[in-house]
Order: sequence, then structure tokens, then C-alpha cells
Amino acid sequence: MTPRIALLGFSIECNRFAPVATRPDFTGRCWLEGEAILTDARSAAPRALAEMPGFVADMDAAGPWQPAPILLAMAEPNGPVDAAVFAAMMATWRAGLESAKGQVDGVYAVMHGAGLTTDDHDPEGTIQAMVREVLGDIPFVASYDLHANVSDRMVQTVDAFIGYRTNPHLDMRERGAESAQVLRRLLAGERFHRGHRRLPIVSPQTALLTAQGPYAEVIDLGQDIAAQDPRIVNVSVMAGFSYADTPFNGFSVIVTATEQDAAEALAQRLAEEAWARRSRFVANLTSLDDAVRRAKDSAIPLAFADVADNPGGGGSGNTVWILEAFHKAGVDNALLGMLLDAPLAIEAHALGVGARFTARFNRDTGDDPFSRPFEAEATVRAVSDGNVTGRRGIYRGTAMTLGRTVCLQVGGIAVVVTEGRAQCADPVFFEHLGLDIGAARAVVVKSRGHFRGGFDEFFAHDQVVEVDCPGLTSPILTRFDWQNLPRPVLPIDAEARWP
Repeated sequence: MTPRIALLGFSIECNRFAPVATRPDFTGRCWLEGEAILTDARSAAPRALAEMPGFVADMDAAGPWQPAPILLAMAEPNGPVDAAVFAAMMATWRAGLESAKGQVDGVYAVMHGAGLTTDDHDPEGTIQAMVREVLGDIPFVASYDLHANVSDRMVQTVDAFIGYRTNPHLDMRERGAESAQVLRRLLAGERFHRGHRRLPIVSPQTALLTAQGPYAEVIDLGQDIAAQDPRIVNVSVMAGFSYADTPFNGFSVIVTATEQDAAEALAQRLAEEAWARRSRFVANLTSLDDAVRRAKDSAIPLAFADVADNPGGGGSGNTVWILEAFHKAGVDNALLGMLLDAPLAIEAHALGVGARFTARFNRDTGDDPFSRPFEAEATVRAVSDGNVTGRRGIYRGTAMTLGRTVCLQVGGIAVVVTEGRAQCADPVFFEHLGLDIGAARAVVVKSRGHFRGGFDEFFAHDQVVEVDCPGLTSPILTRFDWQNLPRPVLPIDAEARWP
């Protein structure tokens, strides 16, 4: 039998405190309908992140199959999606599923798990419930970012829950391939069960690395146990995304297994292991004053992460706290990227290489409380159209569009300014402008953690400085006005308890 598989996806990480995401946020990044999904997935440099290409490649390699692609919508992390935009997506997915009803054997969905709309805390659950409503009880597998906030509905409506294991996210393609392999097991007649545990831990994002630390220890333990127990199909340890501020925020463990008892037992074991490490899920940041001192005095090159203004978590990408402080202190031989400022990028692009002018950063930021203006004399060092293909880390092999992009020399700092928004997670964002990362003494990146997967060839773990500045993605969670979190939760509330 040649299996026919419906393909769809909705991937955006939503920060409750960021501006609303609209249709251009998706069409400017990745909006693919019908056969365009397959064309992109099989291309050398897809626009989509790697789950769908990984799934398609694994299915292609396994033998004949018939894809039934509908809509894959992805955007850079942002605020909640406009409800009307999401309703249009739902209409497209529903129409595609209705037309495929009775003709498809299974479904694969690329989900994120930390999505929001302006009137829905759980759009992924809404999509998944609609898949079940239309197609009924057919094999259904979905993959998720490990920052997913996991609702009960998300777990109940799929046959297998496949979450990333790495942060930075370097295993997206592998999880897409795993989804294909698990779906084929379901198509062959196997049936799976899920166990789910949620903890009152809403961790700062900086405490969620998977190379070392408490999160890594729980993930690694789960994989070690799964490797020894053939009943375990998948172990997904989901840290959650604090800034989504949902009623089901919290550290979650989801185990997919061939037996319900095995799924429940391992989910409980790993939840207990996470709870035992609860005091370690905290933010450890460096003050801006200390960051300036280290930039000037360090005997080795350092990377400075502007973790509070991470576009990869919904940050605006335009705050100038570090730029202004480094410039005032005379920090030299430094790079800073990427600063989102469309008016400035357009102006400098038109002036051309070699032009000297007064660069006015954040001349028009509306009511954004974090994006204050800054002016400095600058020289245009390089310009580009911003069309690049990622070289390393989360964006490796992915086609990216930054819009008009410039490098401005501001004192001793080479600043990459873009018309479009993306986190600085790949060296190519500097390199395509002719900048030598290896020769710099200080490199500032607007990224929370994904830069570690791209810049690790230049900076070891102990060469990274996470800087405490104001911003929409500050890891100091007491700075936010939470409305929906299931309080009390750690580390915000010391009295949080888990039975």
C-alpha cells in the first residue's frame, strides 16, 4: 500500500507582551500552500525550518508515498497572532482536510507549541482538535519545539508527541525524520499511549540549555532510559515558553509508549527528577556595567548575549542599551548584530558604502518602553540585500530574508542594521557583510541561546556573557505583569509546591 499523508504546519513562538503578529509576519518568512510545501522541503535551501524537510526526506527514502500538502505557516517569534489571520489559516486547513477525507491514511503536523492568537491560548490544540474532527481516528503525529507550553488537548489529540531534544535547536531535521518513522509504525498497525506530567516550573529561558545544566540532565536521563526499554517510543521533555503567559504554562514531560503503564511511569520518574532540580532553574546574568568592564579588560574574546531583546523570543530587536554603553566606554574592535531599524537601514543603504552621517537609531518606535533613541556618527562599511543562507546552527541551510542590510561603523563597533527581523543566531549575518568574527574582541548578539549553536566555533561556553538589560525577553521573570500563569510557579513564587 502506498500511504497518503496530509501535511500541515503552524509554527510561531508567541510572546504575550509583544505586538500582534499579522499576515506579513508569516508571508515574509514562510507561507507555503499545496505543492509549494514539497518543492521547498526538497530544495537545497528551504524557507521552512527543518522538521518538514526532514519528514519529507525520510518518507522519500522509505519508499513510495503520496503527500497531501495543505498549508505550512511559519513566522519569527512575535506577539499573539491576529485572530482573523488565524481564522483564515484554519479555513485553509479545514478545506484541505475535508477534501482529503476518506483518502488519506495519516497526518503529520509541524507544530510549535507556544503559539497564541488574540483570542485563543491554545491554537495548536485548536488545530489538532480540528484534524480529529474532520478525519477521525487515523494515525496522527506532530512535532513540537521544546519551548512548547503543553495543553492536555495537545497530548490527547495526537498518537505520538515528538519534541525537540536540543537547545539550541540543532535536531529539527532529525525530529521530522523521527516523526516519519513513528507514523509508519502507526500505519503498520501499532498503537501508542501517552503519559503527561506538568510541573509548576516556568523557567527563565537562559536556564534551559541542553549541553549542560538541570534541563540537560533530565533530557539525557529520559533518552538513556528509553534506549533500554523497547516499550518507549519517544520521550519529550518540554521546558515551556514563559512569555506566552498561558493557563497551562509549565515544565512538561510527555512519554509516548506501546503500553500506558510504561508511559505513565517514565513521565512520573522524569517529572520527579526535574522537581528535584527546581532550585537550579534560575537566571544568572551579568550587569551592563560589568559587561562593559569585561569587554574592555578581557584577555580573551567574548560574546555578549543581549538576552532581554531576543527576536527569537518576541523581542523587538532594536534596543540600544549595550550599543550605547559600549560606545560611551570606547569599546573597540567589536561587532554588534542584528539591530532591527528599517528607517536607518534604508537610509544607510541609499547613502552607500563610505558615506559618513549621523545615524539616528530608533527615531520612531511608538510606545515601545524599551527602545529609546540613540544618535552617533557613523560610516557605512558594507551593504547587502539581506538574502542569505544559514551556515550553522538553527538556520543552517535555511534561506533567510533580512531586507536591506547595512554594516555601520560606530566608533569601535561595527553594527549590523537590518530592515527585517531575525535573531542573530548564525555567523553568516556578519560574514555576508565581510566582517571577521574571529578577529573581533567583543561580539554582541541579539539572541537568547540559539547563537550558541552558530557561534560555538568562535566562543566556548565560558566565553559567553549573558547581559542583564531591559527588554521584552528579560529572563528576570518578576519584571512582567503575568495574567494567566497558573500561580504559584517557580522561580517567581517561592511557595510553589508539586504533589
